[in-house]
Amino acid sequence: MKRRINNSYQPAGRLFPHRGKQLAVILILAISVVLTSCKKGQVSGTGNDKANPASTHVSLAAAPFPTKSETLVAMQVYNNHFYNQYGTYGPSYKAYYWKDDSHAGRMDFWTQQEAIETLIDAYNLNPSTDFLNKIQYLYNGVRDGYGTLWSNNIYNDDVVWGSLMCIRAYHLTNDGGQLDMAKNNFNMMWNRAWDTSALGGGLWWNTNNNTKNTCVNAPAVICAMLLYQATGDSSYKTKAKQIMDWMVARLYDANTGEVKGAIIPNGTITEGALSYTQGTFIGACDLLRSEYPSVDYLGIGKKAMDYAKARLCSSPGGILNDENGNGDTQGMKSIFARWACQFVQHTGTAGTYGAWLDLNAGQAWSIRNSAGLMWNIWGTRTSDTQVLNAFQTTCGVAMMNNAYLYH
Repeated sequence: MKRRINNSYQPAGRLFPHRGKQLAVILILAISVVLTSCKKGQVSGTGNDKANPASTHVSLAAAPFPTKSETLVAMQVYNNHFYNQYGTYGPSYKAYYWKDDSHAGRMDFWTQQEAIETLIDAYNLNPSTDFLNKIQYLYNGVRDGYGTLWSNNIYNDDVVWGSLMCIRAYHLTNDGGQLDMAKNNFNMMWNRAWDTSALGGGLWWNTNNNTKNTCVNAPAVICAMLLYQATGDSSYKTKAKQIMDWMVARLYDANTGEVKGAIIPNGTITEGALSYTQGTFIGACDLLRSEYPSVDYLGIGKKAMDYAKARLCSSPGGILNDENGNGDTQGMKSIFARWACQFVQHTGTAGTYGAWLDLNAGQAWSIRNSAGLMWNIWGTRTSDTQVLNAFQTTCGVAMMNNAYLYH
């Protein structure tokens, strides 16, 4: 199911600008490619598989797990294609990620945040001054492009994704501006989105107040817990548990471990599980475990992981579904990788889930194109000729880097 009702909103003023040009990547990678197959989990006849009919689907075989040096290369290749430093911001610089490999404009607001988070993941594995500087410059680009308070953005999930990027960046840079931007935007979002009059709680997806979705509620739990860790303000921890209690009651299926995607005020579920909603719910369980030991968040998180392993793949324990339906779904596996791998790291469950996640990391790297880019269709070699977008190409980078968390 599509994440957005309207994927092309453009608030007034300076919000959500776009720009354009292409760089050549000179890295030719010498590792032999082992290709495997994966069934399409979305609407057939949409996305890159149709746009590139010459793509080669190949038989299933386990690809080698990437080396740590290859995870670094994957992030460098991504930056070579999409990173654009475009001017100064005070004494510093500002940057953004291009929307696609044709350099026709900057990424949309929420996908930009996820690309920056992918770079944060890469820095955590392979720290460097270059990566840290780029994180700061990209944050400056967010400030420059969208301002410091995003109240004009009607999508509460967008505000949460941006706040989450800021608080994760703050934990690396100790930049007080990032902390303030995370706090102020989370607080603004909470004040307009949390509502107990419909469905007993939960955050509205947007300011139309017509649906409450996991894509805002689960990352809001993560963001609130990271804000609590950064500030010591227990009100954030309380808010995180309020949201989680509501999700467990309304959107989580305790029998299967599925996390439903959305519910409307009459109680009808309108969306099933997607990798990013399942993944952020798992991440929320991870962060709440130690603060609320009386609740079995470990067991809930494991059940959600079991569902993803069994039901969100081409076959049980296989390659994660493509989710290639539209521009909002194509990069969702990167979000799943981030929070699922952290869960495995922190809970010591690599014996249960590590081989499966490793399989996906190896598979993603094995389908890279001659430049080293990986799209989200992990059963097909990435096109050398098609224009690739910057969100779909985060998936493999995030999977490779985050898998090292539990190694």
